[in-house]
Amino acid sequence: MLEWATVERARMADGTEFVLGRHGDGWVIRVGPRVLMSNRMHGSEEALAEIALARVDSPRAVLVGGLGLGYTVRAVLDGVAKEAEVTVLELVPDLLEWNHRYLGGLAGHPLADPRCRVVVGDVFDTLKRSPATFDVVLLDVDNGPQGLTQAKNQRLYSEGGVRACLAALRPDGVLAVWSRGPNAGYRRKLERHGTDVEMLSVAARTGSAMTHVVFVAKARAQKPHLREAGPARPGPG
Repeated sequence: MLEWATVERARMADGTEFVLGRHGDGWVIRVGPRVLMSNRMHGSEEALAEIALARVDSPRAVLVGGLGLGYTVRAVLDGVAKEAEVTVLELVPDLLEWNHRYLGGLAGHPLADPRCRVVVGDVFDTLKRSPATFDVVLLDVDNGPQGLTQAKNQRLYSEGGVRACLAALRPDGVLAVWSRGPNAGYRRKLERHGTDVEMLSVAARTGSAMTHVVFVAKARAQKPHLREAGPARPGPG
């Protein structure tokens, strides 16, 4: 069994502890005994971005919810134009600091790209304040719809969270969500509020039999608002 050296620890206000560990050139971030992310298994994080970007013509505004080790952000930067803006939302400020100090090189220093705008804050709150703002919204928060770390993350995967995600999309925009595994309940929520819903199995890493899931959905087109007809005006006499 590998002995992972603890490099840093971060404790949230609710008591959740994140641990940055290293073994040789391997890096992990754990929550308790569970590995939340690893630089040895990031194919599905890259697929999250690639799948979504392939469904949007020339995306110019992309939101990435959850920095992780930076692989999703790197895949976005590799797939958008030089004029695009990529907003990275991360709730845990220590993860941003760890990326700058230790982890940035793993994914080619994505946060140093001038197209990146980094925001420390809650993804749900940002989405609620951002109607019709993004061409693509990517969520790689916690463990997906079945949360692992913080209870408030579950808001993103609730009915209200799904509505907020889809409302933040511009016309023909795409929401893509990373999940550790299938979740029929979450798919039904997407189908109630979105269109073209897919639940795709993707390799956890190249050549691995282990798979993760990417959910994809588009916002429903808004029906045009019809004004109530008033009393008929008399025609010319």
